[in-house]
Amino acid sequence: MIHNISYRVFVHGTENEEKVLEALNTIFPYASPERELTEGYYKNKVIIFHQKFSKKKEIKTFLKNLKKIDSDCRNDIIDNLDKKMDDHGNLFLRFSKQDAFSHKWKVVEHGDSIHTRIKFAAYPAKKEGALKLARELFD
Repeated sequence: MIHNISYRVFVHGTENEEKVLEALNTIFPYASPERELTEGYYKNKVIIFHQKFSKKKEIKTFLKNLKKIDSDCRNDIIDNLDKKMDDHGNLFLRFSKQDAFSHKWKVVEHGDSIHTRIKFAAYPAKKEGALKLARELFD
């Protein structure tokens, strides 16, 4: 059903790196991210954490927790599946870093979040097949 899941999260100079990692572990309990140091537009320090999961256990844990998301958030995802999925069967979700730090899952639209890509195993790898699998996941 799912090939892999990947995430990316930015830690800006004004943020506490440990708190962002704690938030990340709410969404991805198996997280052991790669750390990349870069520079923002105004020469400020920015850390990027990223990782890709393809092991069944990790994917299964993520999906089990995703299914526990509150009904308003679930309905928002379902209502916007077409907008959040690309033509190759990748579902893009953003989870609030603030809420994740409080051990809650909340899908948001802003960029200051945990950017997540879920690659559905649809054959052929087209949007229509992946949308069907995504709807089944959330029903």
